[in-house]
Amino acid sequence: MVKIGKTIKVHTLVLGSGAAGLCAAVRLRNEGVKDVMIVTEGLQMGTSINTGSDKQTYYKLGLYAGDNDSPEALAGTFFAGGSMHGDLALVEAALSARAFCSLVNMGVPFPRDEYGQFIGYKTDHDPLRRATSCGPYTSREMCRRLIAEVKTKRIPVKENRVAVSLLTVNDNGEKRACGIIAVNLKNRTETELEIYQAENVIFAVGGPGGLYKAGVYPQVHTGAIGLALEAGAAARNLPESQFGLASIKFRWNVSGTYMQVLPKFISTAQDGVSDEKEFLWPYFKSAGEMNSMIFLKGYQWPFDSRKAAGGSSIIDILVYIETVLRGRRVFLDFRSNSKDFDFKALNGEAYEYLEKSNALLSSPLERLRHMNPGAITLYEDHTINIAAEPLEIAVCAQHNNGGLAADKWWQSLNIKHLFPVGEVNGSHGVYRPGGSALNSGQVGAFRAAEFIAARYNDFSLNQDAFDRAAKRKIEEIGTWLEKDGARDWRNDRDEFQSRMSAAGAHIRRADTLEQAVREAWRQHDDMRGRGARTASPGDAAEALRNLQLCLAHAVYLEAVLKQVKDGVGSRGSALTLSPVGRLCHEALGDKWNFQPENPDFRNRILETRLDADDRVHCEWTPRRALPHCDGWFENIWAEFNKNEIYRR
Repeated sequence: MVKIGKTIKVHTLVLGSGAAGLCAAVRLRNEGVKDVMIVTEGLQMGTSINTGSDKQTYYKLGLYAGDNDSPEALAGTFFAGGSMHGDLALVEAALSARAFCSLVNMGVPFPRDEYGQFIGYKTDHDPLRRATSCGPYTSREMCRRLIAEVKTKRIPVKENRVAVSLLTVNDNGEKRACGIIAVNLKNRTETELEIYQAENVIFAVGGPGGLYKAGVYPQVHTGAIGLALEAGAAARNLPESQFGLASIKFRWNVSGTYMQVLPKFISTAQDGVSDEKEFLWPYFKSAGEMNSMIFLKGYQWPFDSRKAAGGSSIIDILVYIETVLRGRRVFLDFRSNSKDFDFKALNGEAYEYLEKSNALLSSPLERLRHMNPGAITLYEDHTINIAAEPLEIAVCAQHNNGGLAADKWWQSLNIKHLFPVGEVNGSHGVYRPGGSALNSGQVGAFRAAEFIAARYNDFSLNQDAFDRAAKRKIEEIGTWLEKDGARDWRNDRDEFQSRMSAAGAHIRRADTLEQAVREAWRQHDDMRGRGARTASPGDAAEALRNLQLCLAHAVYLEAVLKQVKDGVGSRGSALTLSPVGRLCHEALGDKWNFQPENPDFRNRILETRLDADDRVHCEWTPRRALPHCDGWFENIWAEFNKNEIYRR
C-alpha cells in the first residue's frame, strides 16, 4: 500500500544538497528569505561531496599580482567556447570574485601568499592563470563549509527523500513551479509519499549521472533532470557533455600523473583474467609513440574530437572499441612497463617532464609513488591496491555542459518560480575552462537567491490550484505503484544506461542513434504501462526514479540525433562518425571516419522541450552576443535603488 504523508509548506524549497544547492540555501537566508528548507537524499550523497580529480580546479577571475583580468575578459573566455549566451557568460564572470571570496570567508582553504594574494594556474581552455585548488577534493571542502553554515543558520534539512515529481500549476496563462512529491525513505515499512508545497523551487539536482552505464558520477548520484523535462521545462545544449577515462570500481578520473607515469594498458576477456593483451600496440608505429600519447592524456584528459586524428584522444577511442564494441575489459597496470618500453624513445615533452621530476624510474608504480604518492593512497582508501592488481577503466561520462534553460537570473525560461542551479543548469557551451562548473554553481545560487528575495519574497500561489495538481499527481503515482510490474527496476536501469553509453556518449552515428531513439521510447512506454509493484519502499523509490531517468535518456538521445542529422559534426567531447568523413586512423578503416565540425553552429544553441504528449521539439536559436558595458555610475545607482535590475 502507498501511504500519503503530510503536506509540508515552505516558502522556498531547495531540492538537492550539492555545492550549488547548499550555497543557494545560505544565500537565501543572507538575502532575508527566512522560510527555506533543503530536501535531499542525503547531505553526503551528492556529486560535489563525493568526487574530485588529481587537482580539482575552481576557476575564477584572476586575483594575483599583475594579472590583467576583468569580468569582460573572463566572459570572453567563456563565450569563446561556442554556443554559450553572452549575457550568461558575463554574469558568471561578474559574480566570480564575489562567490569565490564568500567561500574563502567560510573557511575553504584556497592557497594564498604572504600578501594575501590568491595564486592561480592555467587550466584547459584558459589563457590566464585563473584556476585554483585546495586539493583533489576541492568541491568536498566547499560542501563541508557550506553544510556548517547551513547548520549555523539552522536551515531545516529533510534527508532520505527521493523526489519523484515536480509539481506545476497554471498561473495567469503561464506555468509555474509549486512544489514536489518525494518518497520518504525514513519509513522502511511502507511507501510513503510526502507533498511539499513551495512558493519557489531551487532545482539543484546535479548532472545526469544515472543515464550512463559508464560514468565518473558517484553511484549514489543519479540526477533528476527528468522531473523538470517531464514538467515541460525547456532545456539547452543537452548533447554537450564531457567524457574521459576513469576507473569504474571506484569512480575517479585517471588524469594527471595517473597517465604521466605511463601505465601499461591491457584488456582481458570478461572474466578479467584470461586472454590478456596489450591492445594499443597495433595502432602505433613504436612503443615511444604509444607511450608519448599516453603521457599526453594526463594533460588532455577529456575526450576531445579535435585530438582524435593524430592526437591523444585516439586512446579513448581504442578503449571504447575494446570495451563497448568487443565486450572486453580494460585495465591500467602500474606494476610493469609496456612491451619494449624505453625512456629515450619518448617525445621531448614526456621525457623532459619525467627527467625534471626525477621520475626516470623502473616501473609506473615507482614513478607514481615518487611523484604523487597520494594517488596510490586514494585507491587504497577505497580497498583497491594498484600495487597488487590492475585498475579497471572505461571512457566515462563526467559532466553535462548542457541542461535546463534559464535566464540571467537562473530562472527557468518557461516555468516561473523554478530556478535550476549547478550542473543541471545548461549555461555552458561546447568548451569551457576546467573548473568553471564550480564557479557557475556558486554564481547561479547567488543569482537565484537575490532574485527571489527581490521579486518572489511574498506568497502568491493559488492554494486550490496547488491542491488539484498535488492530488492528481499522487493518484497517478499510487496507481502506477499498485500495478503488477514484472521486471526488476535494476534490469530497466541497466537497459537504458547501456543504450546511452553505447549511442549517446562520445561516439555518435546517425543510424545507431535513430535505432536508440526508437528503443528508448519503446522502453519508456513499456515501463509506464506495466507499473512496478515492489517489495520495499526503497525499491519503489528506485522504480519511480527509473521513470524520470528513462524519460530523460530518451529526450537526450533525441537532442543528440537532431545535432548529428543537422550536420553539426564532431565537436567538444563527441565524435560523429561518417563514412565520407575524415580518416581517424589508418588502422581503423573508413568505419571510423568522422565528420569535421561545422563552425557555424558555434553561434547557435539547441533548445529542447517535451510537450504533454511526450513529443520532443528541438530548435536552433541564435546565441546572444557578449554585452559590452560602459555604464554611468549615477544611472546604474538609480536603477539599482529602484530594483530595476531585476527585470527578466
